[in-house]
Amino acid sequence: MNLAKLLSLSFVMIAGPQILTAIFLATTPTWRQNTASFVAGAGLSITTVATLAFLLGTGASHQGASNTTLNIVILVLLLFAAWHKFATRKQSKPPKWMGELEAATPGRAFRLGFLLLGVFPSDILTAVAVGGYVVSHHESWWQILPFVLMTLLLLALPALLLLAFGARAQAFLPKARDWMSANSWVISEIVLGLFIVLTLGSLSS
Repeated sequence: MNLAKLLSLSFVMIAGPQILTAIFLATTPTWRQNTASFVAGAGLSITTVATLAFLLGTGASHQGASNTTLNIVILVLLLFAAWHKFATRKQSKPPKWMGELEAATPGRAFRLGFLLLGVFPSDILTAVAVGGYVVSHHESWWQILPFVLMTLLLLALPALLLLAFGARAQAFLPKARDWMSANSWVISEIVLGLFIVLTLGSLSS
C-alpha cells in the first residue's frame, strides 16, 4: 500500500466548504478555541466513517469477498466522488451561512467540523474508500490514522499560519480562500483520478 498516495486523498476531504470554514474560523476573535473545536469534530467524524468502512470491508472479506470485489466497490466510490466534485464545482463559493461564522462559538465550530467532514457526500465517499483501500491491502486499522491526521493538519493550517506569521498570515488567508474557491475542485479531480487509475491497475493485475 502506497501511504503517500493515500495521504493525498486528504486534500479531497478538505477541498471546498471545509477549508473555507477553517479559514473563516481562523479570523474569528476566539480563533484558537474555534479551530480546535472544528478540528476535533472533524477528527471524530472522519475516524468514525473510515473505521466503519474498514470494519464492513473486513467483515465482507471474512465472508469470502475477494480483493477484486473490494476494489470494484472502491472504484465505484471514487467515481461517484469525482462526479460529485465536478457537478458541484460551480457551487464552490462560500455559502451564505459562512457570513455568520464571525460570531461562531466552539460548540458550533465542533458541529460544523463533524457535519462538513462526516456528512458531506464527497467526504463520506472518500473516507469509505480509504477504509476499504486499507482492507483490500490487508493492512491494520491504524493505517487509517495517517490519513485522518493529515486531513486534520490541513484543516488546522490556517490557524497554524496565524500562530507562525501573525499579520502576514492575516493578509494571506483571504487570497488563499479565493484561490481555493476557484481551483480546489481541479486538484481534487486530479487526486481522485490518480486513485481511480491505481484501482483499475489493481483490478487488471
